[in-house]
Amino acid sequence: MSLVGKVEADVEIKAPAENFHELFSCRPHHISNVSPGKIQGCALHEGDWGKEGSVIFWDYVHDGKAKVAKQIIEAIDEKNNSITFKVIEGDLLQEYKSLKATVKATPKGEGSLVHWTMEYEKLNESIPEPNSLLQFVLDLSKDLDSHLTQA
Repeated sequence: MSLVGKVEADVEIKAPAENFHELFSCRPHHISNVSPGKIQGCALHEGDWGKEGSVIFWDYVHDGKAKVAKQIIEAIDEKNNSITFKVIEGDLLQEYKSLKATVKATPKGEGSLVHWTMEYEKLNESIPEPNSLLQFVLDLSKDLDSHLTQA
């Protein structure tokens, strides 16, 4: 069994890809207002919102437990509406040596297709793949869609 892997999934939303991407890349600190049951806070530790190299600190609830994560924005692609975060501190590093998440929103019909990819290295073989974390971000994407389509 490999310690290195990748999980990915798609979720269809009604909001335009550009709006979804802009919320995640430039205004992630608004996400706690949109989905307070999942995200309690998002703070900028270094850099500027929406800029590569910026460091963001998240307070969130996953699997019923309050958790934290510090991420660096590794890449933002405005043309393709994608952003890549790398976890550099927090609860996830108790199970994973590394975890990188990429979210890409692609226009589809009147809405968008949001594709999440998580690349990881587990600390040992007993650690599960991050499938519940993947489901968490898919559910979060639906919450953001509801907000964006109401606005």
